[in-house]
Amino acid sequence: MPRSILMSTCLGVLIAAPAFPQDSAPLVDIITINAHRTTTDGSTLDAQEMASHMTPDTTAVLARLPGVSAISNGALSGQVQYRGLFGSRVNIRLNGRAFESGGPNLMDPPMHYAPAALLEQITIDRGIAPVSAGPGLAGGLDARFKSIDFSESDTLSHATEFSLSGQSIDEGWSRSAMSGIATERFRVYAFGAQESGEDYSAPDTPVAGTRYDRLIYGLGAGFRSGAHEIALSFRRNETGPTGNPQFAMDIRYVDSDFIEFDHDMSLAGWDVSTRISWNEVEHAMNNFSLRPAPASMMRFRETIATVEHQAIALSASRDFAGGALDLGVDHAFATYDVTITNPRNADFFLNSLPDIDMARTGAFLEWQGPLGSWQAELGARLDAHTAEADEASTGPAVPMMPVMLANMFNMSEREWDDVTVDAVARAWHPINDTTLLRVGIARKSRVPTYLERFAWLPTPASAGLADGNTYVGDLELEPETAWIIQAGLDYHAGPAFIRPALFYQQVDNYIQGVAFDDTVGVIDTPVEMVSMMNGDATPLRFANVGAELYGFDGDFGVQLSPTWRLDGAFEFVRAKRRDIDDNLYRVAPASVSLALSHDAEHWSAGIETVWTADQKDVSFTNGEPTSEGYVVWNFNARVNGPLNSVIDLRVDNLLDEAYAPHLSGRNRNSGSAVGLGAPIPAAGRNLGIRLSWSH
Repeated sequence: MPRSILMSTCLGVLIAAPAFPQDSAPLVDIITINAHRTTTDGSTLDAQEMASHMTPDTTAVLARLPGVSAISNGALSGQVQYRGLFGSRVNIRLNGRAFESGGPNLMDPPMHYAPAALLEQITIDRGIAPVSAGPGLAGGLDARFKSIDFSESDTLSHATEFSLSGQSIDEGWSRSAMSGIATERFRVYAFGAQESGEDYSAPDTPVAGTRYDRLIYGLGAGFRSGAHEIALSFRRNETGPTGNPQFAMDIRYVDSDFIEFDHDMSLAGWDVSTRISWNEVEHAMNNFSLRPAPASMMRFRETIATVEHQAIALSASRDFAGGALDLGVDHAFATYDVTITNPRNADFFLNSLPDIDMARTGAFLEWQGPLGSWQAELGARLDAHTAEADEASTGPAVPMMPVMLANMFNMSEREWDDVTVDAVARAWHPINDTTLLRVGIARKSRVPTYLERFAWLPTPASAGLADGNTYVGDLELEPETAWIIQAGLDYHAGPAFIRPALFYQQVDNYIQGVAFDDTVGVIDTPVEMVSMMNGDATPLRFANVGAELYGFDGDFGVQLSPTWRLDGAFEFVRAKRRDIDDNLYRVAPASVSLALSHDAEHWSAGIETVWTADQKDVSFTNGEPTSEGYVVWNFNARVNGPLNSVIDLRVDNLLDEAYAPHLSGRNRNSGSAVGLGAPIPAAGRNLGIRLSWSH
């Protein structure tokens, strides 16, 4: 399949170029999610479009936008990849806040906590995230949960939404609801969503260990008086047994709580905001609940991971120099702890990531406004970081070699601090009435995660890399620094538009797994001996290397008639090491899509084709296999019923194509019809139906 085949887009979704008002910034894509279909101005999906995909993995829907891909590590463990970067390199926020996931393998990445049915809006940073959004390489996104707005009078108003859906491929079903009351001074609301499904099937192949179960619910309230507005919300996530065949273990449970407090006021010409948040996660995973139990009692494993995270952010904005000035300070603190156990032997435990504290204190300055005939956004950010690990502990049943590694870790220097600096300059300029030029340059940074720095025990935990290797950390890691340049055009003339963009990123001190030592395959260190006991004679250690990523992406569309529309999107990214002749790991192949949709007064329908290329540029270091390209067809339809009801019908993989996405990983569940180490195939033909209602 030719290399020019590029990125997928939502079935029947109208992705159009924004208009070019001079006081607005076309540097983010806003996926507006509400109870009604939106217009075609801007990159928008409404609530029906987002939730009508009926997948529990919200990243699978986001992956249909330019530059965004989905890394599938299980039904509820999908990660967002943006222009070849994923994990903590992508700045993902919920309700404007960064937070901490619960486990060292990132089985609960950020979008684990954001089912599409409960989302009101997703804002995607186009290429470079602003410094006000916090630290992180390249782009990011902010997912906002649904809530009830204040009304326009003292009269009590209320709103209610409900949805119920089911799909054939995994006998899955979901239901969601939100309801609340409001006046012009106060608002109170409650929401919840429950989803579950059994193992899915690929064409002629059942894929074992892929069931899922998740419940999310919460409450919120708001009050405003004069220049003050206050909001308080609580969310609870309860994930039950959920399969992750890409990993050595599956989710037994993820129990998480989130509390958020907002205060906004006007003071002496400034708009002042305070954001306080707290989240706590308890996470258990094991290798026997959703896959065949180990033959030896000594091989039973259950890992317990916990994290507690607190954050506060203060910001103030006002008009300045013909534009808007925004400045702020923020602080975040998190404590992590991971213990590996054998449920069949109480004397076997290893505190592999022991009571690790990480803190960040930052300040930023950002201005957006006119510079001659250009509109610009200029920002700078300074962050001070600290990290410290407690002493590791082991049980009396643990073999001598892991105990030796724990002792070596305890004797090492386990404290670290550093300062990072970010700077962003983005600008856009109308060339004429139909074309807008966008350019951007930035220096962005990311500090090592607690796993990359403090992992003293070689295990497959790798924050979702899922490459089958065992890893250890490095106490001497330096922060990553990305130098980014990008340019793009927004062309919109009559019924047609196209928005291509080019980008280049050079990343210094990129954190990548490398061979543990120079004698690969020679078992001559305690780390290699323990790794061999865990099934990998060639462990990797996280290290700083050089990397570069470059490519292009974009979207396009044309209104063929008042009722017919053609849309598409494309993506290509090349990601390489700069220090050796190798590629970065698990980067999305090139792809392109086309969607033809028809909108009538009370119904709509669409058909989509997604072409994805081979991926031959793979990582030798990570032992990454190549993948074959494929073509998939999808269909959707919608009927607007009485009393604000809507029925959605969709058929994914209409032709029951057998294929394995490059980013879906390799199977590690021995009880599956999919062979060990074989690529995990995508689901076969899937029929889904969804009923929603709002008042």
